[in-house]
Amino acid sequence: MTDMLSRPGARDGDKSAAQTSEIADRTKPLVVSAVISAGACLLTGLLTCAAVAVIGWLAATFGGASGAVRAGASAWLVAHKAGVTLGTGRISIAPLGLTLFFAWCLYRGGKSAARSSGADRTKELIGLGLSFALVYGLGGLIVALLTDEGSLKVSPLAAFLGTFSLALVAGLAGIVVESGAGADIADATPAGVRDVVPAALAAVLTVMALASLLYAVLLAIHFSRITAMLELLNAGVVGSVVLFAICLMLLPNLVLFAVAFLAGPGFQLGAGTTIAPTGVDVGSLPAFPLLAAVPADGATPSYLLALTAVVPLVAGVMAGLVVVRRGLAEEDAYALGWDAFALRGAMAAAVAGIVLFALLVLSGGSAGPGRMAAVGVPAALPAAGVLAAGMAIGAAVTAAIVSSRRPADGDLGAER
Repeated sequence: MTDMLSRPGARDGDKSAAQTSEIADRTKPLVVSAVISAGACLLTGLLTCAAVAVIGWLAATFGGASGAVRAGASAWLVAHKAGVTLGTGRISIAPLGLTLFFAWCLYRGGKSAARSSGADRTKELIGLGLSFALVYGLGGLIVALLTDEGSLKVSPLAAFLGTFSLALVAGLAGIVVESGAGADIADATPAGVRDVVPAALAAVLTVMALASLLYAVLLAIHFSRITAMLELLNAGVVGSVVLFAICLMLLPNLVLFAVAFLAGPGFQLGAGTTIAPTGVDVGSLPAFPLLAAVPADGATPSYLLALTAVVPLVAGVMAGLVVVRRGLAEEDAYALGWDAFALRGAMAAAVAGIVLFALLVLSGGSAGPGRMAAVGVPAALPAAGVLAAGMAIGAAVTAAIVSSRRPADGDLGAER
């Protein structure tokens, strides 16, 4: 296993002693590489949030610069799912656009740490990943302790766990890719299992794309609501820039709410509310432009109910096509029957359902006091189960039909 998880350059075995010495001189100790890379990611995230908060403070007529910086640090913590308590309300709904940006920074930081440390063995890669995540997590803990003041309360443990988890997942992914271990693991994985991952990714992206399309159409239909909200807010130029940044941060959350809507169970924008294809009961909403797409209370159009069956089937078809395309490219493709392709399609649908379930869970949380303490997808598991079932049907049927229409074994062998 140690030999398998090594960098391509280190496995060639034909490096001269001089070249090896030169590479060793350019590398840094694992801990030093982890501290530098994780620290750079930490500062990048904090400065980004602080900059947006200070710009908002410049447009406001109250508060101080120190309060704006604390607000930026709080947003940074919330993006790592470390909830903050402000007075009687709690904010734990992570703006996933910001979370994705931090994950990308940590992924790049992990690649930088692997490159600067020259880690090429399993123990070194694991140690580097844990050190990277630990440094970032300790940074989150310190930020929580410094931010906790007055009416603003933050749990240091939640801050550490949230930052550590994101850094471990994203940073370790970058380390594995940069070190060459990812390619080694892929080569050692059976082709049938390896093909499931891109097929599942295709299904997830298809669901997200269709949900984004539906959300964009609803925003266009209710564009007059958006203009009315903007006039009501009267944020000015600087305030509009901050509002636009906040909308970008929360846009992935709203797209995932649309996914839950298309799945059937729907989502909620407050305790006791329901937004689903079967009907809408939400009452009054905050004047926030992204919420302009929410349908009015009452029954919804029947075509929305039909989409709950169409969307997962279309996503399954895409997964099935990817499975067949990759499967037919294998050297022993002639030995695979339609049932093998159908099984791979069903497996891809199951993986896609697990990914969507995790995303739906992460999209929700508390957005303030009162009824806004419950925002998100309360039925995330049923929603993901419905999507997975529809995708499994579409993927298995598509893979079976398309693979059965390939040339016969004899013809395929003659072509070879």
